[in-house]
Amino acid sequence: MTETRVPNPSTLKPSATMNMFRNSSLAKQFLIVSFAVLLAGSLVIGWWIGKQVQESVVQRVGSVTALYVDAFVGSHVQSLGSQSELTPAEIALLNSDLRNTKLGERIVSLKVWNKKGRVLFSTDPTAIGKEFQIEEGLAAALSGNIYSAVSVRSSAEQAEHDQPLPRLIETYTPIREDRTGAVIAVAEFYERPDELDRLAGEAQFNSWIRVVGILVLTYLCLFALVRRGSRVIEEQQKELTDKVAQLVGLNARNMQLQERVIAAAQHAAALNEKFLQRISADIHDGPSQDLGFALMQIKNLEDATGIGADSNGMPPLGEVNELKQAKAAVESALKDLRAISANIDLPDIAKLGLGDIAARVVRDFQIKTGDGVELDISMQVVSASFRVKIALYRLLQESLANTFRHARHAPCRVKLRSTSLALSIEISDQGPGFDPVAVLQKKRLGLAGMRQRIEMLGGSFDLVTTPNVGTTIHVSIPLEEAKEEDGPHN
Repeated sequence: MTETRVPNPSTLKPSATMNMFRNSSLAKQFLIVSFAVLLAGSLVIGWWIGKQVQESVVQRVGSVTALYVDAFVGSHVQSLGSQSELTPAEIALLNSDLRNTKLGERIVSLKVWNKKGRVLFSTDPTAIGKEFQIEEGLAAALSGNIYSAVSVRSSAEQAEHDQPLPRLIETYTPIREDRTGAVIAVAEFYERPDELDRLAGEAQFNSWIRVVGILVLTYLCLFALVRRGSRVIEEQQKELTDKVAQLVGLNARNMQLQERVIAAAQHAAALNEKFLQRISADIHDGPSQDLGFALMQIKNLEDATGIGADSNGMPPLGEVNELKQAKAAVESALKDLRAISANIDLPDIAKLGLGDIAARVVRDFQIKTGDGVELDISMQVVSASFRVKIALYRLLQESLANTFRHARHAPCRVKLRSTSLALSIEISDQGPGFDPVAVLQKKRLGLAGMRQRIEMLGGSFDLVTTPNVGTTIHVSIPLEEAKEEDGPHN
């Protein structure tokens, strides 16, 4: 039994969400990302400002209360300037004032410390006389500064000091001697955070309103700018897409026109082969036949006797020489016409493979000239379209003819390689070489015709020649799937 697993929809949501985000406009992407960034920034800034506001309010509330405590406690502890302990009377006065004044209602607990960290007075009688390590708040007050902070108290501390409030404002204020202004004691008191919470809440609320307002205004301004830029980019992308579509259409039309031009050129080459074949047939059937007949008649005249003979039965010497010259001229003309006709005429190569065509051209060249040609063939593909066969035949025919004319009896080599994609041809000789620029200036048809024939098939033609070293032609022709073609017809 085959188990089919159904994908979990939850695993597809992030990918779908991400794709939706990427496909959305820049303005929407900015709206989403910047909102998260500004929200996080607002929370951080708001928390920091709230903390600063709370600390500022704590210091202000503690400082105001410290002034009252200093005035209240200072008058009862001036004796500490000359002695180290408070008298029972002074302790009784402090307890009485804490019970009978509004300041006592505001203060939860009070301690009076000497400069060595010993408790001289406390609303908790059990703490009087104990010494504690001097901590931050006490040290600040002994140096002459007022120290206030919010004290968060644990359940054990609440039970120990009989104070159920979890938060209190803890303040240390220095008590100074009236005459010298020197610090003679420190008053530590705790007060309820009700006023602190009210003042801090108002300040934090006002701060939050300003921060949120500024951030929202900034957010909207940035969004307006990004939205405008996003619209410009979208319009440009649309225009670019239209231009690309037009360019693709023009390119397709250009390719079609190029294919039509190539097809027309190939068709023209085929027509040219037919035309050359017809010219060859006309030369063979017309002037060649007439010249052959004229030559035969001249031979008959040579064999005839008594035509213009002298008294000895011999023709005059001048007539004999004229007849021989006419015969030689007719033989030369007939030979040239037959050679031209043979070169123009395209043999039946439609049924031959590429290697067979190369071997036939080399064989014909060797028979006509007597020069040897090294033939190197290594073929994966032996068949090709008729157009490629024509190009191979004419290329080898023209190249070997040039070799015979300009590098007679020099070593010559023809190398053929083929794959399923291209046919590679290399014709080289060890002749004297030549100057390609001078040849182009003379506007010779041979090299230009070979190059044009190859390039019409989409191939490449490269010629390298070096004086006193030789000449090499490199040709590459793309191979298409061979079609059933019969070649040119009369």
